[in-house]
Amino acid sequence: MVQLAEKFSDGQIVAALLRQLGWTHFTLLLPIKDSLRREFYAEMCRVERWNTRTLQKKIQSMLFERTALSRRPRQLAQVELKALRERDQLTPDLVFRDPYFLDFLGLKDTYAERGLETAILREMSAFRGRRKTAA
Repeated sequence: MVQLAEKFSDGQIVAALLRQLGWTHFTLLLPIKDSLRREFYAEMCRVERWNTRTLQKKIQSMLFERTALSRRPRQLAQVELKALRERDQLTPDLVFRDPYFLDFLGLKDTYAERGLETAILREMSAFRGRRKTAA
């Protein structure tokens, strides 16, 4: 309960969330250290009516990091979450997701198309090699 009070300090927000989310939802949300990320998952869970399994899958699949919202300045992201909380208004930054999760390629933040192609081919060759040795 102390963690809940520390992580969700705004009483009005907590009261609204408690009406719509169960305790298990909060046990999944509390370990999230970044407050913006935690608020995103809480509000999306409330609006989309996610059950706890869905919430857990969304957290594990790094949904927040794949939204355009995560790449915006923190203040603008908070404004978008406030609009979601007050008016249940989903903005494009909350909805549109980067469909490609390419962390396994080991590329830095910016890369050329040629670098992306080379990294994909490298991983495909390595995968094919692992498959042959496993057979």
